[in-house]
Amino acid sequence: MSSRNLSSITLFKPAIMLGALLLAGIAAAPVNAIVPELISRGMPTLAPLVDKAAPAVVSIAVQGTVQAPRNPLMDDPFFRRFFGAPPGAAEGGERKVRSAGSGVIVDAKKGLILTNHHVVENADEILVTLTDGRTFDAKVIGSDEGTDIAVIELDAPKDLVEMNFADSDKAKVGDFVLAIGNPFGLQHTVTSGIISQLGRTGINRDGYEDFIQTDAAINPGNSGGALVDMSGELVGINSAIFSQSGGNIGIGFAIPSNMARAIMEQLLEFGEVRRGLLGVSITDFTKDTAEAYGMKDTDGALVQEIVPGSAAEEAGIEVGDVIVEVDGKQVTGASELRNAVGLKRSGDKVKVKVLREGKEKSFTATLSSIESISLGAANDIHPGLEGAEFATYAGAADSFVSEAVLVNIVEQNSPAAMNGLRPNDLITSVNRVRVSSIQDLTAAAKDQPVLLLRVVRGTRTLLLQIR
Repeated sequence: MSSRNLSSITLFKPAIMLGALLLAGIAAAPVNAIVPELISRGMPTLAPLVDKAAPAVVSIAVQGTVQAPRNPLMDDPFFRRFFGAPPGAAEGGERKVRSAGSGVIVDAKKGLILTNHHVVENADEILVTLTDGRTFDAKVIGSDEGTDIAVIELDAPKDLVEMNFADSDKAKVGDFVLAIGNPFGLQHTVTSGIISQLGRTGINRDGYEDFIQTDAAINPGNSGGALVDMSGELVGINSAIFSQSGGNIGIGFAIPSNMARAIMEQLLEFGEVRRGLLGVSITDFTKDTAEAYGMKDTDGALVQEIVPGSAAEEAGIEVGDVIVEVDGKQVTGASELRNAVGLKRSGDKVKVKVLREGKEKSFTATLSSIESISLGAANDIHPGLEGAEFATYAGAADSFVSEAVLVNIVEQNSPAAMNGLRPNDLITSVNRVRVSSIQDLTAAAKDQPVLLLRVVRGTRTLLLQIR
C-alpha cells in the first residue's frame, strides 16, 4: 500500500454507519448540544450538524507554474541537432498546471483559510468558491511543507462563516466525525465515520507527523478540507490517504487541529515556521539496545550525537541518554521526539526527561534558532545534496563553531547520504567560501558541478566532495 495526498480525482464512497448506531441508542448520552436534538426528531440525521459546519468549508482551484524536468539527452549536441531541439531544451522549461482542493475558513473577519501546503504549492492564481456560490481571489499568507499546512487569505471577504477549533488533544478513538470537502470536484461533499486511531506516523517520512486516522471517506480533492467532530468544530485538516488505486479504502489521515493552529499562528506572525532545534542525532531505542543497557522497556529515543554548543549540550544531555519525555509527554521513538521538538518555536524552553544508567534525569533546554529548508528544495541547491534538510545554525558563544549550516536530516540512500553527509554535520564552507546560512550555501553551490564542503562532525573537521 502507498500513501497519497488528495489533490487528484477518483471515486467516492459514502459512509452511513452513524445512523444505525444512533437508532441503537449508543449516542443517547449528552455528547453535545446537537446529538440530543437529532434524536428528539425521531429519525436520526446529521443535517443540523452539516448546516452548521459546511458553510465554513470552501473549494479551492489553483493555477500554477512548475519547472519541467531537465532532459539529459539534450546535453548531446548531435541529439539536439538531429531532433531539431530549440536552444535551452536541456534545461527543461516551465509548464502550467491546475489542481483543486479544499479549505476551512477559520477567521471570517480577516478571510483566513486553512488548507494543505500541497494544494497551493507553486500557485500563481487561487480561486475560492463558497457554499453559496460566491467566488473570491485569494493569496498565500504562508505555507509549511513540513506539516503540509498553508494559510491563504480571501480578497475583500463579506458575510463569511468560520469554523471553531476543537481541542484535538481531547479526541479519542471511536469518536464520530464528518469529513467535508470537494472530492473529484464534487463540491461540498459530506461523509461520516469515526476516529480509527491517533498519533499515526510514518505516512510522510520527510514531514512532522501526528495524524488522526479516520474511516470517513476522503478522496483526492478533499485535501485541506475539514474533519469535524460532533460539536461542529474543526478537529483536523484532511491531508492524505492510504490507497493502491488512488481512491478511498477507509484509511484516511488528518492533521490535528492543535498542530494546524500552532503552525498557522507562526505563519501569520512570521510568514514562516521557526522551528526549535535541540541539536541531537537520535535513533529508536530498540530491543537489542535495551538489552545491552540492561533494560526491558524499549520506549524512547537514543542520543547518538550532540551538536557542539547546541541546546542539548548546554542543558546537560549526553550521548547515550535515552530521551523518554518532552514537556511531560511520553516519547516512544525517534519520530515522536522529532515531532515534539520540531513543532515548537525556537527560543521555547522544553523539559526533557532522560534515562541515564537506568536512572531518570530531567533537564530544561532552550531550543536553538533554525531556519528550515525542505527535503525537496535541497535538490534546488545541488543534485548531490538531494535528500538532506538544512538549517541555519548559530552556536553558543563558547563553541568553536559560531556560525554554520546545520545538516538537520539526511534521508537514507539519498544522494546526500551517498556523498557522506550525516545528520548534525556543520557545514562551514563551500569551495573555500564561508557559509553561515542557507542563503550562503545556495549562493556558493550555484552552477558548481562539484562541491568541496568543509564539515565539522563532533570534534573532527572533514572535507567532503559532493558530485
